[in-house]
Amino acid sequence: MSKLSDYLKTNKIDARRVVGTSRNLERQTAEDRALVAKKAAIKAGKAEKDEAVSKQKPRSGRRVTQPAIERALAGTTLAGPTKTRIVRAVNAILVARKKPEVTFRDLF
Repeated sequence: MSKLSDYLKTNKIDARRVVGTSRNLERQTAEDRALVAKKAAIKAGKAEKDEAVSKQKPRSGRRVTQPAIERALAGTTLAGPTKTRIVRAVNAILVARKKPEVTFRDLF
């Protein structure tokens, strides 16, 4: 077992809930797509540089999948961004339950 699986069991969080929460958190919105379009226009020289736009980051649109959470629970290796998405989803669940957030090192 892994630290993540132990933590989810002690806090009674189902792995399917982590996947669903990640789906909602990482989903690209119209604002994210507009931001990507603005950045592309700036890069192409069609729009002038804007510091506010260049500092913002859109959501990736990539969520935690069921096979990824199963690998994490088994304790096998995962990519860094996938681990970060899992931590973000677990923290969203904990905030909804009015519990303190967890750090990256607590889960992995």
